[in-house]
Amino acid sequence: MNDTFDLERLIPGFIAPALPPSRADRATITAAEHGTRQWTSNVAGPLKPGSDVHRREMCRMFRETFNPYRPSVLDWPTLEPDALQRIVSLPIWDIAVQTEGRARLRMAAYAATIDEPDMRHALALNAWEESRHKEVLSRMVSAYQIALASEPPDVYPKDVEWAYLVTGYSECIDSFFAFGLFEVARRSGLFPPELIDTFEPVMQEECRHILLFANWVAWHRVRLSWWQRIRFELKVAAVWAFLGWERVSLARTLDADGNEHRHDNNFTVNGAQAVSAAETSVHELMTLCLEENNRRFSGYDQRLLRPETMPKLVRFALRFMRADNRR
Repeated sequence: MNDTFDLERLIPGFIAPALPPSRADRATITAAEHGTRQWTSNVAGPLKPGSDVHRREMCRMFRETFNPYRPSVLDWPTLEPDALQRIVSLPIWDIAVQTEGRARLRMAAYAATIDEPDMRHALALNAWEESRHKEVLSRMVSAYQIALASEPPDVYPKDVEWAYLVTGYSECIDSFFAFGLFEVARRSGLFPPELIDTFEPVMQEECRHILLFANWVAWHRVRLSWWQRIRFELKVAAVWAFLGWERVSLARTLDADGNEHRHDNNFTVNGAQAVSAAETSVHELMTLCLEENNRRFSGYDQRLLRPETMPKLVRFALRFMRADNRR
């Protein structure tokens, strides 16, 4: 991959994972698909957050559930004109490609600061997978001739911990809603099943990413001294405030030529009607997001912590929301 050199240079000791032959057989692909969704530790007893056992097992989960698919050989099916227009018109591709690139850099930058080898390698692998997501999206927009704005250069973060927290919590928010939207798109029948199947590994990979992040937060938090803990909690609160403000505003970015572009940061909440011909109520979408969130996490060891903020907020909101609420 194009970014492998950068990661190896930034993170000493990181070795990019070996990928299977470009034309792997169906049995290999099926085994990888199953292996990335199912994992249980063979360690008895609780995985106490902050313990060496907790750190070792969360990192082992991430390594052993790695899916060795190659973006270069993913099949991009020929789309009917209506389906192609729906894909091309989605207002997400510029920011999606750029976001994956920033996530790779931010995660790699933070991984480089970690002394613990297991954790450093897990976060480096996470960064590598973000780079692979960018390649998947780049190949898709090329296959369907989707025009993108020229991409501005990535900027190395001044505060690598802040950048990593923003990226991690942002993925927890976006993935929760993306799980539901992806299922809406699958059920709608507006997109070929082959296209849904092509993106499925990426969706499950996002589940692994936020599972690792949730457990990293718990592990990191316990290891801090009391005064470091106060500082960390204030930073986390500031990150959530920043993300809340970001979700109610339009993202303004400059491309490589200095032109301003505006993007909807909240497409994962507002985009149900863009991927389905049928009207979807807020109650229905939120319920589906909860169901898909639970389904995607169900195969992983229950002793590992899950991201809880978005599921808890949505479950609370559903108490006050009528089932036919379409606002």
